[in-house]
Amino acid sequence: MNLSVSKAQTTANISYTVSFPDAQAHYTDVEMHISGLKQNVLDVKMPVWTPGSYLVREFAKNIESFSAHAGSKTIASPKINKNTWRISTKGVSALTVKYRVYAFEISVRTSFIDASHGFLSSSGIFIYPANMLHQPSTIHIKPYKGWDKVSTSLEMVNGDPFTRISPNYDILFDSPIEVGNQDVFGFDASGVKYEICMYGGGSYDRERLKKDIHKIVEQEVAIYGENPNKHYVFIVHNHLKGGGGLEHLSSTVLGASREAYSTEKGYQNFLTLVAHEHFHLWNVKRLRPIVLGPFDYDNENYTTNLWIAEGFTEYYQEIAVRRTNLYPPENYLDALAGEFNILENLPGKNVQTVAESSFDAWIKAYRPNENSNNTTISYYNKGAIVGMMLDLEIINDTKGVHSLDDVMKYMYTEYYKTKKRGYTDAEFKKGFEKFAGKKLDDFYKKYINGLTPVDYNKYLGYAGYKINDELASVDEPALGLTSVTTPNKKVIVTSVARGTAAYIDGINVNDEIAAIDDAPVTDATTMLAGKKTGDKINVNIIRDGQPLTLPVTLLKNARVKYKIVSVDNATPQQLLVRKKWLSL
Repeated sequence: MNLSVSKAQTTANISYTVSFPDAQAHYTDVEMHISGLKQNVLDVKMPVWTPGSYLVREFAKNIESFSAHAGSKTIASPKINKNTWRISTKGVSALTVKYRVYAFEISVRTSFIDASHGFLSSSGIFIYPANMLHQPSTIHIKPYKGWDKVSTSLEMVNGDPFTRISPNYDILFDSPIEVGNQDVFGFDASGVKYEICMYGGGSYDRERLKKDIHKIVEQEVAIYGENPNKHYVFIVHNHLKGGGGLEHLSSTVLGASREAYSTEKGYQNFLTLVAHEHFHLWNVKRLRPIVLGPFDYDNENYTTNLWIAEGFTEYYQEIAVRRTNLYPPENYLDALAGEFNILENLPGKNVQTVAESSFDAWIKAYRPNENSNNTTISYYNKGAIVGMMLDLEIINDTKGVHSLDDVMKYMYTEYYKTKKRGYTDAEFKKGFEKFAGKKLDDFYKKYINGLTPVDYNKYLGYAGYKINDELASVDEPALGLTSVTTPNKKVIVTSVARGTAAYIDGINVNDEIAAIDDAPVTDATTMLAGKKTGDKINVNIIRDGQPLTLPVTLLKNARVKYKIVSVDNATPQQLLVRKKWLSL
């Protein structure tokens, strides 16, 4: 690297001004001001993805009206690839880059602006100077008319809530910003100031939320022994229908349904979402796979360990809520059985390993198609089940002395705090083995890098539980497909499960099921009424506008519905494991 360029990079002064003159049309205007330049050419870039969401989203597609200026002079700034603009800076020490960003995608990972609020998912808003990711920057926000609050984990400058500072771009891109009239309240926990910012209204009870989220925070802090933040922000977007979350270094963004807080199921689901995203402030934001930071914002960042980063977080979201005693153990066991059912009813469990699922997140997890259930699994779901298996194995083998908690705390201390880097797959395996007291080569071969069916009764048996399949005695036929019914009562196939009658006998996605044995079909739920397993039927379909009759032999519905129940006469060892596992 040219020394003059390197020096320029360490002395450049960078600031942004963000305004919303056309918020009603979903735009924000951004000006980036850079001074202290000493190079002939400056490339500025927009990230193509956002950390925590493993898909290249091409944020530059939302930029328009890009221009660069030195004082009153406009400087040539051609776009040289999909997310990079090249600016000639010979003889220029300071410049201003102006551009607009269109933001109209409601999700926790993308920006959304309208007249009621502005949500800035930072990696899709702020361009950055190439090779200057280490540089600090200041962000000044000019709110739209009537907006009076800013919620973000970025620190204020001189007590001004509309002026924030970021130490570097990794932190800026990990610090979403909410601007508007959100309802803001909070609490203190473990010496950390927590802020809850609610947009969109809803049936939530402020005091109940503060009390219950405080309990979850304390349970998760207890696992790691410390809270590495001084300030943490929950940004919650309440919509008619909402869901999902995205973790950040010192904040999170949650999607919620505004009226779901008023039901116990809806409220518990929200608390588990809170527990999941908050647990990430340790697991993945600090205790992380070695390739996930420093980030390459131009390309995919591959790891085979999302089953730990996300799967274990999904496991702990239920464990953390269980430990608060807000809900009985039965609620936790039902949620765990739900994880089993998701995996076991996916034909993809026989095709994709959990390590492969992690690695291929970039091309498969966020781009599902009609065949995805046949070929893939979720590293969230399978990872959560693996977390349970390892937790119970460690508790059982150490007679309750250790658990998965000890592994997580050890790895956090060893790699984030001491070595100050991420972990490799082999290093986390050694962490498991340290507390399991044995090699886990066979476990990895079967369950991480292999397709061995999970032996649920073995692992649950350590705690005196077993699974019952509530559908085991039900002998009902099934085609093995899903469908939608159009307003004019046409039944259209949307997916076909591998190994089922529809799969074997050739029913396709997008086929219209017009009749079965010449009886017209207008309702998918009743189209097999009166049929039995083994029956040979004629399915009249319309494919690409042409009629076709397919002979189909009905097979037994292969779906399972597991419930976790206690074994008879649990032993003292099983009860010891159960007590440790469920915090009884």
